[in-house]
Amino acid sequence: MAELVDLPAGRQARTTLNIFLMEYTVYALQSIKHNYIYVGQTSDFDDRFSRHNNGRERTTRFYRPFKMIITEKYSTRIDARQREKYLKSGCGKEWLKSLL
Repeated sequence: MAELVDLPAGRQARTTLNIFLMEYTVYALQSIKHNYIYVGQTSDFDDRFSRHNNGRERTTRFYRPFKMIITEKYSTRIDARQREKYLKSGCGKEWLKSLL
């Protein structure tokens, strides 16, 4: 049975229970050829990583190929987005660089 669910920015959608079982991955990638770190989030990391390395993501096409620095799993998109925003901040980027 579908139910009405609140989404970010005041949007609503009809959905089934499976949206609540979705897992989100926050990830950081390092360009092998350039001094560049990319941070993002997705519900399908394997597909997204492949898209980055195959040049199918416009923002990262120039910097490929990539290697993975970290991946972190979250049960909600809101939690994943908060972590992504931190990792994109100056402090977050410095922490990622310290892992290299």
